Amino acid sequence: MVQWEERETKERRGELNRMEKRKAIRRLDWMEVGWTALKLGLTSFGGPVAHIGYFREEYVVRKRWLSERAFADLTALCQFLPGPASSQLGISIGMQRAGWLGGIAAWLGFTLPSALLLVLFALGVKHGGWTDAGWLHGLKLVAVAVVAQAVWSMARTLAPDRLRATLAGIAAASALLLPGTIGQWLPLALGALAGWLWHRPPAQDGASGFKPVVRPAVAAGCLALFVLLLFLLPLLAYRHPAPWLQLAASGYRAGSLVFGGGHVILPMLQQDPVVSSMLTDDRFLAGYGAAQAVPGPLFTFAAYVGAASASGTESWLRAGSMLLSVFLPSFLLIAGTMPFWARLRAYSKARAALAGVNASVVGLLLAAFYNPVWTSSVYKPIDFAAALAGFLLLTVWRCPPWVVAAGGAAFGFIAL
Repeated sequence: MVQWEERETKERRGELNRMEKRKAIRRLDWMEVGWTALKLGLTSFGGPVAHIGYFREEYVVRKRWLSERAFADLTALCQFLPGPASSQLGISIGMQRAGWLGGIAAWLGFTLPSALLLVLFALGVKHGGWTDAGWLHGLKLVAVAVVAQAVWSMARTLAPDRLRATLAGIAAASALLLPGTIGQWLPLALGALAGWLWHRPPAQDGASGFKPVVRPAVAAGCLALFVLLLFLLPLLAYRHPAPWLQLAASGYRAGSLVFGGGHVILPMLQQDPVVSSMLTDDRFLAGYGAAQAVPGPLFTFAAYVGAASASGTESWLRAGSMLLSVFLPSFLLIAGTMPFWARLRAYSKARAALAGVNASVVGLLLAAFYNPVWTSSVYKPIDFAAALAGFLLLTVWRCPPWVVAAGGAAFGFIAL
């Protein structure tokens, strides 16, 4: 009897030791994920396409955390969902490596450097007397070049045929002629319907190369929470109209509905009535130009919007509110769709509807290029020449956006 109890005690101790070792390994995993993501967040210039290249080099080639097939499937999932594709890819890789803590660590490391830089820039614009500075106007001209390049490249990829080009044109006209968010929601809905009815995407293999680290029941709960917050946050903001809560509702809506990459957050936020009431077009576009000069995801521009709309400690509260709310949909959508991706990607009608939505997104960005980007920045021939030079540097000479941003600021300081 005594021997049996001793043996049971040893087995129990052995199991506890194994559990402690697994926890220690897990803890080291998420810490390593966070540190790796921080290095990428400090050095990843060039926008979401470049970020995906950096991620592949670091996570697949160097660290071998996942296979080429798993990386390709995660990339396809993140491009299918609304939100910032590169940030979602980093979150999903972190979750593959170290669970929920790994996803959070990956997001924090990749996001915080650019978010802090943009908040500091917002505080400088707000309190440093920079509003009429020539270099700030130079950054607005950089925004003209960057958005023009985004429209050009996205149109070639997302609206290459007559149906999708027509959807893009309808979306642009709708956004310019219809006031408020209805001018954005309506073309997205029409684009989804038109794609569903008429577009014929190529067939895809239904197999998935990554492991679904989230249980289906938890995934369904994440999707339910995603939809609930989409309606609950505006209601809370209406009942309790604190500015930080109103911005949180706007940020969550933008993060939930932005298809096509980080540049599309520009029309989503600029047309939002809460944001437009707190921030002038000049200050908004200056921050967007500055966002090209920092590493990391373009969605951290939301932190600038929050910080630039207030002063003192309130600016930090609003920046944090916007930053968390604009990225929260990414966590919920990644976790909610990961277990079901193999079946979803094989469903041709879903991919056809997404193709229609993406074509409409090109139109929304084209409308934003005209108003406010062009109308608030290009006043004289020298403005047009500077914006054209930036566009050529980006599209023909393939200069990194941060180099163009630095050059635009220097040009504005000297010549404007």
